[in-house]
Amino acid sequence: MSRLVALDNVAHADLRVAARHGAAHGDAVNQALLFPTEFAEAQRDFPILFLRDPDEGLQAVALLGLDRDENLFLDGDRWTSHHIPLLFQRGPFLIGLLPDSDTPVIQIDLDDPRVGAADGEALFLPQGGQSRYLEHMSRVLGAIHVGMADTAAIYAAFDALGLIQPVALELMLDDERRYVVRDREVLSAERLAALGPAELDGLHRAGYLGSAFLLASSLGNMARLIERKNARAAA
Repeated sequence: MSRLVALDNVAHADLRVAARHGAAHGDAVNQALLFPTEFAEAQRDFPILFLRDPDEGLQAVALLGLDRDENLFLDGDRWTSHHIPLLFQRGPFLIGLLPDSDTPVIQIDLDDPRVGAADGEALFLPQGGQSRYLEHMSRVLGAIHVGMADTAAIYAAFDALGLIQPVALELMLDDERRYVVRDREVLSAERLAALGPAELDGLHRAGYLGSAFLLASSLGNMARLIERKNARAAA
């Protein structure tokens, strides 16, 4: 259940929110939806793959684990990656729209167990201004909002150039243990390298070329994911 309300500095003047992570808060998953606004940070930690959903279209996801509900970047209630995907950073906060308006507002789920925690972070200063924690949440939600608006155009441009291609990833953990990741696609480094000057210039002018290189380079993190998997098995 969710009880979403628009955040208000009067009604919620004394409200606190715990900045907690962990399986209890939905972090124990083996993939996380990503937005273009976080590719630069995410590609340092995670392999970034694509899902082609019949309803939602192309979606970029960070591969976090190889087994069901396995997040190799989660240690108890702490993420061990440098970057935490934006959807997991936002906690109980969401973006909503004012009635009969396109103006975005911050909403909070009052039924989230992190809301109202005595040891939580204050949302507002005594004088009514936003706390640093809420300012950070505002930036996170802003990045999600912009990222959601950008995804369709960016992925359509990549798709039109044949950059996003199906792949079956075979991962060997050792001589006996093997995982195959199916029904995923990747931004092909080979296809990107084969683009002509006009195609590259088109991506550059649209502001998409940097994201293409980030997505291609993220696949180098697959070896690190295997290292994490083996280290957890050994422990």
